Amino acid sequence: MSQPTSTFTLDDFTALVRDEIGMPLEAEQVHADFDELPDWDSLYLLKLVTALELATGRPVPVGKVLEERSLKGIYDLAVGG
Repeated sequence: MSQPTSTFTLDDFTALVRDEIGMPLEAEQVHADFDELPDWDSLYLLKLVTALELATGRPVPVGKVLEERSLKGIYDLAVGG
């Protein structure tokens, strides 16, 4: 499932969250604060970082991920550094 980062879209990211880490997620929820996601927990975060690294082929800065308040913020870090 490795693909270049530049082609890893927000839709790809949303599908990855649903399919790879098993979290039910609607497209509009990607912008929501983590406190607004009823199913969000730290296990999802760990799974997400691993899945993102595999999908983008590059490391995800975990320290910066921990500072983010939304999945969109994590997506931006993963594709933009």
